[in-house]
Amino acid sequence: MNPAGRASDPSAASSPRPLRRLIAARPVAAFLVIAIALTWMALILSIGVLGNPVPGILAELLILLGTAVLVTRAADGAPGVRHLFRQTVRWRVGAGWYVAAVLALPALTVLVAAATGTFHQPAEGWATVAGSYLLNTLIVGALLGNIWEELAWTGVVQRRLMERHGLVTGSLLTAIPFALIHLPLAFADRGFGATAWPDVAVAWGVLLVFAPLFRLLVGIAYLGTGQSLLIVALLHASFNASEQSKLAVFDGAWQQIAAATVLLVVLVLLRKFRTLTAESGHGAAVAG
Repeated sequence: MNPAGRASDPSAASSPRPLRRLIAARPVAAFLVIAIALTWMALILSIGVLGNPVPGILAELLILLGTAVLVTRAADGAPGVRHLFRQTVRWRVGAGWYVAAVLALPALTVLVAAATGTFHQPAEGWATVAGSYLLNTLIVGALLGNIWEELAWTGVVQRRLMERHGLVTGSLLTAIPFALIHLPLAFADRGFGATAWPDVAVAWGVLLVFAPLFRLLVGIAYLGTGQSLLIVALLHASFNASEQSKLAVFDGAWQQIAAATVLLVVLVLLRKFRTLTAESGHGAAVAG
């Protein structure tokens, strides 16, 4: 018994209380320091020593997931961790969100390619392209990777920043570390020694332009679906699966970004329309 007459908690006694209090006080900062440092180490070793980025990318998923659980447990306790994981199976959303998350980006990418003269018919037929896209989106992307990545980025970082600063500012703030953690991937194809710095600059420039756009897209989807990390993960996987190397029906590397921009504009307009409709409905109810 302790002096106050209460049984001591062995787990609490053995836990690093000062560190836990520090993480609980600054959960976003703690997540970013831990996750980015460990991920950079994993990617640098994977690319530089093994000559293969895949082990580093797999390690990144584990690091993000583990850090997300650590930070959430420190800040919100076990109920917070359960709430975080429940968002990954929040599937009861409008059918339109599934269309936007799974079909909108490849369709818009093909339309952009067709409008700009960069489209070509698939060499192996549309059935093969569609099957490959769905595999990369639903299984390889969302289920195995992006749902755990977005559990961390959206469920921990962006959610807290949006709650504090609003949708736009919170999303843009999230884009900074989201881009930062991916910087080593500019060397993924040819390694650190053989990658030309102009190519690195282009890759980093595209990442810095794309990250804010994508985090805004994610933020709108997350709030619009009542915090469904499932829809966010499908959206992320769909974007990855719409790149030229996977959706092999166009030439270039910018069409999917243009498609994501179009989708963002559409979702912003729909969100604005719904807000105005709700406000007008409320005003009519008050007047009545």
